[in-house]
Amino acid sequence: MSDSGKSGTTRKHTALPKAKILIEALPWLTRHHGKIVVIKFGGNAMLNEDLKAAFAQDVVFLRHAGLRPVVVHGGGPQISAALDRHGIVSEFKAGLRVTTEDAMDVVRMVLAGQVQRELVGLLNQHGPFAVGLTGEDAHTITATKHQPEIDGERVDIGRVGEITAIDTGAIEALLTDGRIPVVSSIARSQDDGHVYNVNADTAAAALAAALGAETLMVLTDVEGLYEDWPHSDEVISRLTASQLEKLLPELSSGMVPKMEGCLHAVRNGVTTARVIDGRVQHSILLEIFTDEGIGTMVVPDEAEGEQS
Repeated sequence: MSDSGKSGTTRKHTALPKAKILIEALPWLTRHHGKIVVIKFGGNAMLNEDLKAAFAQDVVFLRHAGLRPVVVHGGGPQISAALDRHGIVSEFKAGLRVTTEDAMDVVRMVLAGQVQRELVGLLNQHGPFAVGLTGEDAHTITATKHQPEIDGERVDIGRVGEITAIDTGAIEALLTDGRIPVVSSIARSQDDGHVYNVNADTAAAALAAALGAETLMVLTDVEGLYEDWPHSDEVISRLTASQLEKLLPELSSGMVPKMEGCLHAVRNGVTTARVIDGRVQHSILLEIFTDEGIGTMVVPDEAEGEQS
């Protein structure tokens, strides 16, 4: 056989696994085509350059594959670093950042002027897709002052907001135009006109429900929800809303807003909510387009027994 014949055979062999991977994605491509997927971007994926680049590739891939991605982001580490530079002490109560007026100015600047801009830039390396907005724009997210209860008493933690309304008009217009909305989790209050810092997990869940999304995906720094942490690192791959509700009191404080968001989403029309490991490159594609999936999937109670 000639050398050219050998190289042709070699090419066929190396190409075959790639074809199989593409074919495995076909049912999921068919199922998710035209559907909205809301992705909460956070954790280490926001800090590592390679993970950020892979995230941007994944989101643009979803857009080209016929899905309609919406990205919601926070920016905890970046906010803490900026507050340090401004000489403002970071304080947390009930798992939420105490946000003074001075701190709120920094939060707004970091989320809308730094984190969002970087993310929009990464996405737009692949085409004219991403458009940044905050919850303030077009009344996308409206909030009221949130006062958590600690030891039976309401505590003032400053400019931290509780979502009261969602207006999806601006996001839907962008999706119709083929764009990828990138939403910073800050909101304005109808009560007092102030701007509030809103938990990004909560904001993503509220937007997913209001948009009638097919899927909410929350990127975290763990593999998913553990069966019996810290005694076991076995991840629960799937659970119903009711099963999750029973587990909530036992969860770590950082996991609570993520899982409460998943619960809210599936109880309000979102087909599946997933917590996935943002430390794994291309974790979004692995979760949506492969049979195995990764992370933890939450489904509505009546969906138990259906194919994921």
